[in-house]
Amino acid sequence: MNLLAFRAPLKDIVLKAGEEILQIYNQPALFAVEHKADDSPLTAADRAANAVICEALEGLEPKFPILSEENKAIPYTQRKDFDFYWCVDPLDGTKEFIKRNGEFTVNIALIRRDRPVVGIVHIPVSGETYFGTQNEGAFYSKEEGWEQMASSSFSYVDIGLKILCSRSHLSDDTKKYVDQFKEPELLPRGSSLKFLEIARGHAHIYPRLGPTMEWDTAAAQIILEESGGQVVEFASGQPLGYNKESLLNPDFLALGALKEK
Repeated sequence: MNLLAFRAPLKDIVLKAGEEILQIYNQPALFAVEHKADDSPLTAADRAANAVICEALEGLEPKFPILSEENKAIPYTQRKDFDFYWCVDPLDGTKEFIKRNGEFTVNIALIRRDRPVVGIVHIPVSGETYFGTQNEGAFYSKEEGWEQMASSSFSYVDIGLKILCSRSHLSDDTKKYVDQFKEPELLPRGSSLKFLEIARGHAHIYPRLGPTMEWDTAAAQIILEESGGQVVEFASGQPLGYNKESLLNPDFLALGALKEK
């Protein structure tokens, strides 16, 4: 299968989803917010983007199952046998959307067994789109064309490392982790933007010591990996895996091009 062939149709899909999101974003009167069972927020924009994405993915060939944050859960007894499937977060950063700071994204990944092999992330407010596919590199686009990206190399002992943190979730454990570095510069960002900043070489480390779901990370992970970076479990150092029985991610580190000791 030619994974790079997904780039054009996926870009069309995320651009259309982004347009749906912006229609609601630009009309505050439509900003009705509900809360899901886990108390996370849900807006009309989440639903509208999800409908556009799922309908479009169902029209692609070959056809794969769709695991989306906003769809009915697929039991693990069924998921565990998936060879390929789409992993979708139609609006990553709903809290940032509600705050109206522009730091939210549309995320689509193609997972092969337990690893992302294709990922696309679109930022509706800026119009930027990021794409990565296994063994083919990571790319950035605004309007037309694609530009290849590379993450910055660094060592843990470097002075002034740029460390990303969440705008919504800065925990005591994260503060403790950051304190080990020499004169770090803390950069707050929302949603998948943290991965993308590293993939473009604008930052070095994103420690996530708190809950995330697989659809929050899958698309941005393959983009970062293809830029020369990595996303690893905090405890084991192994690559972050997917299609687990629980879709909750463990704590992890997203890193640029870490120099070998």
